[in-house]
Amino acid sequence: MPGNRKNHPPEKPSLLHGDLWSGNVLCNPEGQPCLIDPAVYFGHREMDIAFSRLFGGFDSRFYQSYESIIPLEPDFEARMGIYNLYPLLVHLNLFGTAYLPELKESY
Repeated sequence: MPGNRKNHPPEKPSLLHGDLWSGNVLCNPEGQPCLIDPAVYFGHREMDIAFSRLFGGFDSRFYQSYESIIPLEPDFEARMGIYNLYPLLVHLNLFGTAYLPELKESY
């Protein structure tokens, strides 16, 4: 099962953006990225990365840069479904059954 404790890497909780997708990133006048509209909480850092991939994701350079500083733990792809379960349930509740197929696919 993707979310069991045996393959969930232990680490200290991180401060997460909580709604990290491309629509919540703007550039300032100098061209630097700025994050907006956070839903901040503490959790496993992989949750933000999983959420960022849920609705299209970022340019591959974003993920390459992240991994060059803090590599993801092995089997991250297998855990993405459980990480994205809650946001997909929220979207299902707020926006309707259009999210149901993705929810079934993720978990």
